[in-house]
Amino acid sequence: MYESFYRLSGNPFQLTPDSRFFFGSVGHSRAISHLVYGLAQEEGFVVITGEVGAGKTTLVEHLWTQLDRRSYVIGRVVTTQVSNDDLLRLAVTSFGIEDGGTDKATLLRRFEQMVHDQRANGRRCLLVVDEAQNLSFAALEELRMLSNITVAGRASVQTILLGQPQFRALLASPELEQLRQRVLASYHLGPLSERETRLYIEHRLHMVGWSDDPYWVDAAFIAAFRATGGIPRRINTLCSRVLVLGALEEVHTVTEEMVSATAADLEQDLGAGGIAAQVRPTMGNGAGTDGLVRRLEAVEERVARQDRMFRRLLDLIGSYADVAR
Repeated sequence: MYESFYRLSGNPFQLTPDSRFFFGSVGHSRAISHLVYGLAQEEGFVVITGEVGAGKTTLVEHLWTQLDRRSYVIGRVVTTQVSNDDLLRLAVTSFGIEDGGTDKATLLRRFEQMVHDQRANGRRCLLVVDEAQNLSFAALEELRMLSNITVAGRASVQTILLGQPQFRALLASPELEQLRQRVLASYHLGPLSERETRLYIEHRLHMVGWSDDPYWVDAAFIAAFRATGGIPRRINTLCSRVLVLGALEEVHTVTEEMVSATAADLEQDLGAGGIAAQVRPTMGNGAGTDGLVRRLEAVEERVARQDRMFRRLLDLIGSYADVAR
């Protein structure tokens, strides 16, 4: 909806990973370097960790655009809360091998034959496993066994493991010593800095034809960083909501107040609390009547803002319906 109002060619803050919007922050550029180094070794595992929404998946999507597709066959596993046998089947079938309910030994033979055939044609197999923090020791061991497949003495399957920070603790377990010895590159992807957050927002807007409408004041970028901690997915969620608000209220300048108010609304909408939690006085810690009044005023403003947005949305829907008729 706001794309039309601000004359943008698309949604700059979509949550679905899209390599076209890749932003090469210091951290993301270093992560790419670790991936490239690891792939150059032609064996073993590469591990990338980061907070939820840090951009790990987008990182790999960008890597795809850099790889020579004639040299790689790529498989991907995104569902990892499964048993070790099911993970093996997911990994094998991600390369296009038919499962058909066959036994594990037959499936492995098919996989090994596929690996040999691809190597004979000059291609290497690259397996990407997302949400690796959910894997059991047994499942990780299955992945290690797949990495044992060789052709003419050379490893033919490499694996990229993407996971949340707790995966690093899992990987440090004594039970995974053999797997750990095969990790050739590892990198933890941190959040964007305050400056990078601004550049990230501007980058995504420019990718869809933004020409300073809406204009963002400097303090709005700072507020966005403060509210999101520099986590890309959080930035996308916040900025998308800010632009929706701007379009509904027909404003062409994004202010610090807009961003902060939207962030507060998001926290309220997505958090565990409700309006009652906002207005509940915290007697005994100095809140008092003044604190209650301020909370009530904040709630009234929030309700009024949402009412304006709702009425504007109804008007737009009505306009679209008239055009359709």
